[in-house]
Amino acid sequence: MQRWRGYEAAPGGWGRSVVTIGVFDGVHKGHQATIGHAVARARELGVKSVVVTFDPHPAEVVRPGSHPAVLTEPARKAELIEALGVDVLCVVPFTPDFSRLSAEEFVHDILVEHLHAALVVVGANFRFGHRAAGDVALLERLGRTFGFGVEDAPLIAEAGTVFSSTYIRSCVDAGDVVAAAGALGRPHRVEGVVVRGDQRGRELGYPTANLLCHRYAAIPADGVYAARLVRRGQREPLAAAVSIGTNPTFSGRERRVEAYALDFSGDLYGERLALDFVAHLREQRTYAAIGPLVAQIAEDVERTRRALG
Repeated sequence: MQRWRGYEAAPGGWGRSVVTIGVFDGVHKGHQATIGHAVARARELGVKSVVVTFDPHPAEVVRPGSHPAVLTEPARKAELIEALGVDVLCVVPFTPDFSRLSAEEFVHDILVEHLHAALVVVGANFRFGHRAAGDVALLERLGRTFGFGVEDAPLIAEAGTVFSSTYIRSCVDAGDVVAAAGALGRPHRVEGVVVRGDQRGRELGYPTANLLCHRYAAIPADGVYAARLVRRGQREPLAAAVSIGTNPTFSGRERRVEAYALDFSGDLYGERLALDFVAHLREQRTYAAIGPLVAQIAEDVERTRRALG
């Protein structure tokens, strides 16, 4: 998959293409259907498939301070999109100037002048241009003017719930990692670099990896979880019991993500790890003494082992 920074990176002599556009945070089942449809149509037409996405999230530029929790960091999102068979990932810098492009300018500059769109595939709720003034109906009218087709991919739902990034964020925020995984088509992942903490876990006999995560990462609700810990360059993940919260037993104030890797005794400091959340085991609790806390951790470890099979 080719990766372009900005649509101006399209090479000279670039032919026609099938384009799909969106933030695609999470690359969930709905996104997969939309992108998959674009890839299939591109192959039918014998042209390249292009996914256009944005960085940073448009909400942060249009309404500063409103950046939503991020389900997939840029590198992870690119990997997931590439796995769908896309030919080109075009990441457009979402700047204040770009946000002021009218819907007509958006179509002319990106889809017509640079990407030479033969077909544009978007979700039924797609909006574009300054103040999100453009919709699918306008896109279709502009397509007739400029000579490209428009196909809207249906929204994907199960049991009456439409899968969306907003819905998945709400699941993660509530600690319902099972529902989040159902909409994503895979476990929700949180990534971070292992940094030194209080080393209290080591004193208790359960040394943990303290993850420093991206400031906008979608962190599940406080509690204890069963997860798979993924290390770069390692094919097999490790089972991990993960605690998220402020360590109330020790009057902690800083919210942390701490993972105890089962049956592992190595040093993880400085490594960038990923945690794939599989099950919520319990809420955070405060213990009056160390003994009950250690007993609870031992139970959490066994429940993690069972949850991960």
